[in-house]
Amino acid sequence: MNAQSQDLKEELLRTDEEFHQLFAQHHELEDRLHELTSKHYLSELEQVEEITLKKRKLQLKDRMESIMRRRRQAAS
Repeated sequence: MNAQSQDLKEELLRTDEEFHQLFAQHHELEDRLHELTSKHYLSELEQVEEITLKKRKLQLKDRMESIMRRRRQAAS
């Protein structure tokens, strides 16, 4: 992520409640995924959870990128 994008992200974390919530959810999913990937063996249920978490995390990231893109366009 370049410096301009990082600055925008930090600004949105301070000023945009939706972005802040999405970021927090993304971080929670990242933590849970880290717990799962640190295991040597995943049960079938944990494997399904891992896949579901990855998909949800991607959705959150896409939504955050959309907010950032919209903010960049508004600033132009």
